[in-house]
Amino acid sequence: MTGTPPDTAGQGTARPGGMALPSAQPEPENRGRLIALLGRFAPWLAAIGRLTRHQVRFTLLLIGAGWGTLRESLRPNSWRRPVKYEFRATLRQVVSGGFLSIVITATLAGLMVVSQAAYWLGYAGMAQMTGSILVSVLVREISPILVGIILMGRSGMLSLTEIGMMVLGGEVRGLQARGIDPFLALVMPRTFAFTLGGFTLGMIFAVVSLLMGFVVAHASGAITSSVWTFFFNVLAAMTTWDYLIIPLKFVLVGFFVGLGACISGLTVSSTDTMATIMPRGFARGIMLVLVVNILFMLDF
Repeated sequence: MTGTPPDTAGQGTARPGGMALPSAQPEPENRGRLIALLGRFAPWLAAIGRLTRHQVRFTLLLIGAGWGTLRESLRPNSWRRPVKYEFRATLRQVVSGGFLSIVITATLAGLMVVSQAAYWLGYAGMAQMTGSILVSVLVREISPILVGIILMGRSGMLSLTEIGMMVLGGEVRGLQARGIDPFLALVMPRTFAFTLGGFTLGMIFAVVSLLMGFVVAHASGAITSSVWTFFFNVLAAMTTWDYLIIPLKFVLVGFFVGLGACISGLTVSSTDTMATIMPRGFARGIMLVLVVNILFMLDF
């Protein structure tokens, strides 16, 4: 007599040896929970990704543009007549436009730092440390920061505004339509003009600040030696690294201030206005100046 086969639903398929294979059942509940969880956090993850990409974008552009500027400058055919004209015009504007501001700022810095350092070190009986203190504090640390701020405020904002208005007005697209690379015509010559201008203004700042500080300190009696002895002591307090680091700081500050201003101008969008371009460019320039000085401070 044949009986009714047992109900094997949910117990798998029987093997010949009596073992049952587990049935592959989907888990719609767990999958739905996972999808709901991802849907809840997806907007937050997307916002974090957009913010990170937006912040890193300028850094990556700066690195790529810096390498491209150095590489293209080594090619003789990159320095054609319009590029040389742009370089000379920008260099003239950077040096002449920032000269008076550099002299005034250097005079004030010299009055505050040199005279005070000479007075208090002489009061404490450590007048022989005046040269090393001035080299470490004024020439190596304060001067590059102040020169970078003046470069950014006097000339960097001007280049940023000019290039940004050219992008918004369609002049950059016109250059590209005529076969002219905006990077070679605008970014490379202006960046090297800022580099040379930063070195020039930095040397002027260092000399004027030390000289004006000596004049005030000598008039007040804090320094009794001659100006030649004073500068000899300052130079003697400089190490071999100082002769390399101090000019290199001025060069890199000028390079990154000019490059950052040009890149910020080229990357403006159609929704940008002067009210959004200038604060963003100025903040980026100040951050680049501080980053350069902090990196040198950590390494040396």
